[in-house]
Formats: sequence, structure tokens, C-alpha cells
Amino acid sequence: MIELLVVIGIIGLLIAMLLPAVQAAREASRRTDCSNRVRQLALATHMHHNAFRYFPPARYESRPDAAPYDQCGLETPTWLVRVMPFLEQVSLAEKWDLSKPWHEHSEKVRTVVPDVFLCPSRRSGTSPIGIRDLRTTVDGEGGRLPCGCPIPPRPRTVSMSVTGALCDYAGNHGDLTPGATGDPTDFYFGGNGTGVIISVRPNCKNGEAISPADRIRMASVSDGTSSTFLFGEKFVPSKKLEQFPFDSPAYDGDHLPASCRLAGPGLRLANGPRDVLADMFSFGSWHPGGTHFALVDGSVRFYSSQTDTKVLGSLANRRDARVVELTP
Repeated sequence: MIELLVVIGIIGLLIAMLLPAVQAAREASRRTDCSNRVRQLALATHMHHNAFRYFPPARYESRPDAAPYDQCGLETPTWLVRVMPFLEQVSLAEKWDLSKPWHEHSEKVRTVVPDVFLCPSRRSGTSPIGIRDLRTTVDGEGGRLPCGCPIPPRPRTVSMSVTGALCDYAGNHGDLTPGATGDPTDFYFGGNGTGVIISVRPNCKNGEAISPADRIRMASVSDGTSSTFLFGEKFVPSKKLEQFPFDSPAYDGDHLPASCRLAGPGLRLANGPRDVLADMFSFGSWHPGGTHFALVDGSVRFYSSQTDTKVLGSLANRRDARVVELTP
């Protein structure tokens, strides 16, 4: 009996020693899978640029000083819908109308989650759905979204809950240098973002957005395509999964953090899923030690959570004349 207990104890000790190694091996596999998905999404974004001669806009967002006839496109789908045709999702892309608000599409359309949108370390084997409570305002009133973005007056009052697919990757909207004080120059208004996948002003026709007025091209990235973020993993706290505003439906063009993030002084990389100081505008992952980013040249790199915020700001800003030399 004593010998049996000793053997059982030794086996238990061996299992305890091997378990961390097994978990580490599994995470290494998930991290490699995530890197491959980032690369696929980067390739699709490049194919969009090749087809249209500009990177997909994050969303339409008119400036507050725009003429009434130039204010349209609010709540239309995000950039993630625009790259679907280049991700072998043509049939799904054809069901989207880029001139209509995202929440007016059928539930069967807006809740589809392509696998390439998900990080295996965060949502392996799931099809996550988020909920957005939409509350518009009556004439003459306004307000602000949780992101600090203004809500312009709308001619009706509606309250409803809308479901939508979630995504673990977010476009690089830039840094905070344009400001966030309510001025027309603030980062969340069209054309003001210093990143690559940014909010743009719409060209309107009969009240519908027909094309982007602001277009970010390869030539717009004056700091160099190998020194500028294209997109990265978005920060979502472990206790906020599938909860607005941190984990908002990815096709929601009215809520900027649904599809974009920022980086730089004031917005460091999140240090894991339990980081209580990171913001809903922060990049971050559930991988130990860092976050995947795709650069404009199509390469994929893993950045430490301790990366200096000034370096992050230079990588997020496409035109600040601060070129970051990346080491292997």
C-alpha cells in the first residue's frame, strides 16, 4: 500500500511538472495561428488597396461643421465588411449594403463571424455575438457615446437592442495628437485620424454615402510602410467579453472602438486580459507578453506589452516624421 501511494505521488508530481509545458505548447500553437490570421487579414486589406487604390476606411463620420448635405453615412458598416470579398467571403459581402446602417441588415447577416476575425487564444471554437443598445435622440438634442464621440441630433426616438458579430482585430486609427475636445479637428471625425484605417468624411448623394472623401493610400504613409501599424489585436478585458463598449459588434460604424484602436502617449498596450488601467481604445491581446500587429508593408510583428508609448505613437502615426527602426 505504501509503495502504491509513493507511485501515485510520483505520477502526480510528474503531471504537475508537465502541465505548464503542455499549456505553453498549446499557447505557442494558438499564437502562431493568430499570427497567420493577422497575416490573412493584412493580405485582404492590401488587396482592397490594389482594387480601389486606397485602404478601407474605418467608417463614415462627418465633421460637425460640415454642410447638411455632406452629413450622411452615419452607422453604416465598418472596414471589416469592405475586406470580406478578399477573404473568400464574397457571398456574405454581397448581402451587405454599404449605404445602409449596419443594424438595418438582417440578423443572419450581421451575426456571421468569419474565423479569421477571431484570436484562438481568446475565443477558440466560438462564434461570439455582441449586443448594442441603440438609443437615438429627438430633434434638437444630442449627447455623447461612451467613446467620447458626439451623437448628432436625429429626427426620431428609438430604443432597441441589436446583435452583431465580434472581432478581435482593430484598425490603426492613429494616436491622440489631433485631440478629443469636441472640436472639428478631433481624431474621431472624418479625415482627422493619424493612422491608416481611419474615420473618413463621406461623399453624399441623395442623403446616402456613395464614396469616401478622405482616402489613405500607400503614398500617404510618409513614415514608411515598414514603420507604421496597419491594424492590431484589440484589448478586451476578460470580464467584459461580449459587453458594450469594450466588446462591441464589429460592424457597428457608429461606435469607433468597435473596429479601431489607438496607441501612443496616453494609450499604452494592455498588459494582458486583466489589465484594469487599459482603455477601450487600447490595443492588447490575451497572449502572454505582447500583441500582434500587422504593418502597412504586410509583415506581422509581436510587440511587448512594455513597449514605450512614444515608440507606439510613432508606429501608429503615419506621418509624424519619426521613423522607428525595428530590430528582429
